[in-house]
Amino acid sequence: MKQDASSDPASGSLRRELGLFGAVMMGLGSIVGTGVFVSMGIAAGVAGPAVTLAVVIGALVATANGLSSAQLAASHPVSGGTYEYGYKYLNPWFGFAAGWMFLCAKSASAATAALGFAGYVLAAFGVSHEVWRIGLGLAAVVVLTLVILGGMRQSNRTNTIVVSITLAALVVFVLAGIRPLLQNGALHFTPFWGLPGEEGSPLRGLLHASALMFVAYTGYGRIATLGEEVRSPRTTIPRAIIVTLIASMILYVSVAVVAVGVAGAGQFAEQTQATSAPLEVIAAAFGVPGAPAILAAGAITAMLGVLLNLLLGLSRVVLAMGRRRDLPAAVARVSETSKTPEAAVIVVAVLIAALVLIGDVRITWSFSAFTVLVYYAITNLAALQMPAEQRLFPRGVAMAGLLACLFLAFWVEPGIWISGSLILAAGFVGRWLMRRL
Repeated sequence: MKQDASSDPASGSLRRELGLFGAVMMGLGSIVGTGVFVSMGIAAGVAGPAVTLAVVIGALVATANGLSSAQLAASHPVSGGTYEYGYKYLNPWFGFAAGWMFLCAKSASAATAALGFAGYVLAAFGVSHEVWRIGLGLAAVVVLTLVILGGMRQSNRTNTIVVSITLAALVVFVLAGIRPLLQNGALHFTPFWGLPGEEGSPLRGLLHASALMFVAYTGYGRIATLGEEVRSPRTTIPRAIIVTLIASMILYVSVAVVAVGVAGAGQFAEQTQATSAPLEVIAAAFGVPGAPAILAAGAITAMLGVLLNLLLGLSRVVLAMGRRRDLPAAVARVSETSKTPEAAVIVVAVLIAALVLIGDVRITWSFSAFTVLVYYAITNLAALQMPAEQRLFPRGVAMAGLLACLFLAFWVEPGIWISGSLILAAGFVGRWLMRRL
């Protein structure tokens, strides 16, 4: 009989601290960050003005996946997210694949957030040295690790402050950009498909950009991975995920339309590559005093919010994998005082710090696109296996999410999905060896 290590009392339990507002803010803190401040510019370089449509497509795919995550988390509210759902509704190999791909993908996303934070801070001071950017990114990882080790209540308060500043800054960006948008929008949205002078299929560019933008929405998964720390999970988690996705889609579409309409997709992409702070540069063209400074502050807090939430979510997956002995059992220990998986948090922080040393946001983000799509394909597959009495939404929602994830996964660069497949295979071999030895 298979032991349900996820419920092993010896491993310790977490404290339920999050209500609906706190869960929504955790979701927004995970979503509104690298996606809007960095990856949207990368996607604009792939799809041109059609990036605005890619933002919508990414949101629709994320909604189907979000509803699957919501009903799974509501019926099985434990730490670990799809790693646990794969074990419960599919088999241990699917569960391990989900956990392994989540760790790979989101560790890369967390490194992107740390580097993005450093890029915006240094840009505010006119500094662009690579060593400073890496050093500041590492410092952010260390400070937020210490915050998380203080417990969920402290993490929730910090996240609420950070997200509030970020949302206020993006609202200022959209409102301040309405006037120049009306003046230049018609010019910069024509032609709509692709960039002028660029070769290649506009459809391929749109689908590639949609895959990149889907990753920008997947922060809602933090709500599910924190299921063991949410109050009244069966009602709170679905509501929090739906509210988070609606709010983030409205915000992302608004920012994309303003950024492309004011600067043009080509300039948007170029500024992303040159400065890692494209929205701040675009805001400088608005002619509104203080707009660039406000946006820079919002970008800095956004990156911190994403990094904070990824440290939280990743550590809970490591905790779950330690409980089931897919990772060493030592990472499953929960502190009796803070009710925090301290060993798991430290392991995740070290992994993210190692990826920060790469120093390239484009590589880290592109890699996360493929691995996240595989992760959520398993989420939808698990949702399809749920008993009818546990299901909150029609099976067609999970089927649509599954097909969309599998379809988009192979529109990223071939080198990325080949390397992702090899890493998944390496994880399977490692698990097999651990079980044998």
